[in-house]
Amino acid sequence: MILAAGDIALCGLDYDEQTAAILQRYPEAAVLAVGDTVQDSGRAVEYQNCFEPSWGRFKERIYPVPGNHDYMTESASPYYTYFGSLAGEPGAGYYAFDLNGWHIIGLNSNCNDIACGNESRQVEWLRQELQARAGGCTLLFFHHPRFSSGLAGNYGSVSRFWRVAYENGADVILSAHDHHYERFAPQDPDGNADPQNGIRQFVVGTGGAPLRALGETKPNSEIRDNSTHGVLKLELYPGSYTWTFLPVEGGTFTDSGTTQCH
Repeated sequence: MILAAGDIALCGLDYDEQTAAILQRYPEAAVLAVGDTVQDSGRAVEYQNCFEPSWGRFKERIYPVPGNHDYMTESASPYYTYFGSLAGEPGAGYYAFDLNGWHIIGLNSNCNDIACGNESRQVEWLRQELQARAGGCTLLFFHHPRFSSGLAGNYGSVSRFWRVAYENGADVILSAHDHHYERFAPQDPDGNADPQNGIRQFVVGTGGAPLRALGETKPNSEIRDNSTHGVLKLELYPGSYTWTFLPVEGGTFTDSGTTQCH
């Protein structure tokens, strides 16, 4: 089982404490922190005083990737110091692991700091990682969404991640950055619907930062909500997965479904 959200801790607000209460209910779950683990400027004091008392209580089972706020201080040095080996190679921020027969890949989408182009070290690593494990179900997670109906919108800078993932049969991508929840139908890297071979993307920027207004609804967006903080629960099975959006206490929005892998 996976629990996932990004855009998490902001000192002075308690929404991250509310989403942390969901993590506490599922002690067996791996937790994906999908970037912007702290919401101000990525200082060490924010990790210690804002993130640590809430999500930090479960740090030993958190798999993080960095967001733009994490990179606002010293090339994300406090982020890498706080998470240590959990964050992958220091200064790189991408890594992979296996869970329940699935291959899970965390990437660094801060492309002005860590290159994301076709010939970059990160993308070449991603290509090799996917090709070496062809045939199983695959999930990628990184902060900036290729597609989003939020105010930040689509990020073309991560299109190479998407193209390599699509060419190698990946199934699910999780992103955040826009502070809302959104589920897309399977699509290709150019945003064309592709029920057979497309990747399903979720935007889960609902970990604790203030929620934001939605913008223009993008093609293939199936459902959106900016009223409820919460986390996405994924149950991983051989050849399939189910998803459920778990709202914080008092939240009324939810979303659920199931899909076969490619």
